[in-house]
Amino acid sequence: MKGISILGATGSIGTQTLDVVRNSNDDFKLIGVTANSSVDKMKEIIKEFNPKYIGMMDADSAIKIKEFCLENNFKVQVYSGMEGLIKISTLDEIDIVVTSVVGMIGLKPTIAAIEAKKDIALANKETLVVAGELVMRKAREEGVRILPVDSEHGAIFQALQGNEIKDLKKIILTASGGPFRGKSKDFIKNVTLEEALNHPNWSMGSKITIDSATLMNKGLEVIEAHWLFDCNYESIQVLVHPQSIIHSMVEYRDASIIAQIGSPDMRLPIQYALNYPKRKEKVAKEIDFYEITSLTFEKPDIDTFKCLRLAFDAGKKGGLMPTVLNGANEVAVSLFLNKKIKFLDIADIIEDAMTIFEEYTHNDITIDNIIELDEKVRKYVINKKG
Repeated sequence: MKGISILGATGSIGTQTLDVVRNSNDDFKLIGVTANSSVDKMKEIIKEFNPKYIGMMDADSAIKIKEFCLENNFKVQVYSGMEGLIKISTLDEIDIVVTSVVGMIGLKPTIAAIEAKKDIALANKETLVVAGELVMRKAREEGVRILPVDSEHGAIFQALQGNEIKDLKKIILTASGGPFRGKSKDFIKNVTLEEALNHPNWSMGSKITIDSATLMNKGLEVIEAHWLFDCNYESIQVLVHPQSIIHSMVEYRDASIIAQIGSPDMRLPIQYALNYPKRKEKVAKEIDFYEITSLTFEKPDIDTFKCLRLAFDAGKKGGLMPTVLNGANEVAVSLFLNKKIKFLDIADIIEDAMTIFEEYTHNDITIDNIIELDEKVRKYVINKKG
């Protein structure tokens, strides 16, 4: 039985990971979980799984969870803030950490887990976007496996099994295109928040759903793929595939292409990452090819959805530029979610920040420099637009 911790257990990936654990026939023991401030959801997790350790980022929420555990005689240790994330990432009892928190907050606990020699089931894109070089190097040094949970990277990971990385010619990342696929700038300049959150295929958290609508989600995945699979940016192609049946593909030097196909259900890549290299009985719906009328593919419109272009630019420039990209995007998406800016403003804000902070991006890639620059970028965007 594997001991696991889930960072971000009440979010979209976290709740689907709990479902995989729930249906695992006792292959896993849930040792630790964290959340931001979802007290009611955390109470339900405690009642069902009885984990030994809880982390709540919000201090008041941590107090409420402590009171609940005392009242109901649950023998649970409760932590708050970043201390809790790091503690629950490094417990002696765990073998693998599912990092499903959203944003830069996932960086420190992921690094701590690697240093504690825990395998990482990675669903936190931002960790590799801002610190891919550090994370992958440290994982190699500690003998730790980074197992991708994103459906696209999970698909690539599967398509690479049994083959040599030297034979890889191209990674083809598929994208649904989001709710505004095929729409013009004139159409989307006044779209509402509700329209942007209406993803056609996937049920995700609000930040990731907006990233999908701007195609920034795919841009972050490009940078992530660069580090996960040691692939240069010229060999990574994004392909819009509205049906979300082919989750990504790998082309080899002999022109053979291997695709991973499955239902648009995140439990499939989660289950594979947690059980790798074994496969278990399905938790996702089977594909019935008789019901699929067509699979279509399109070139992404990087003029209308320029976040994808900006992500490629940031990745190619390297250094700390992806930190600027990510920090500006997180703040811009938050502003849009709070209806303080328009949809197309998100990309403009990111582009402006990348220009303003160009001189900072050549500093050494260290955790301290990443965090310092991230804070500067966020303050700049907030002061200008917030």
